Amino acid sequence: QVQLVELGGGLVQAGGSLRLACAASGRTFSSYAMGWFRQAPGKEREFVAGITGRGSSTSYAAYVKGRFTISRDNAKNTMYLQMNSLKPEDAAVYYCAAYEYSLVAGTPGYWGQGTQVTVSS
Repeated sequence: QVQLVELGGGLVQAGGSLRLACAASGRTFSSYAMGWFRQAPGKEREFVAGITGRGSSTSYAAYVKGRFTISRDNAKNTMYLQMNSLKPEDAAVYYCAAYEYSLVAGTPGYWGQGTQVTVSS
């Protein structure tokens, strides 16, 4: 079992930055890949970024590539999402998720409760 808690959501102006964190507990942190997803009102949940268990490989959705950076600190059991140049369309509830294995593949098996990100224009 993996428990996930997101931190760091809030209100930011367009063009601004925000950093999300996801604290994990349960299984050995470096043994599983993690990812960030988001869901805006009336839309389906979508993938944002993923990172392998050891942090050696990352992947991004096209709509955030170059603006967002995913990272993890395995010593602190924490994953991060640095969001720069935020746009109003980035506003959503952001969820951290943990995969069953060390690669970003398939559907995550564990989810956090979500944190709201609001971007004002």
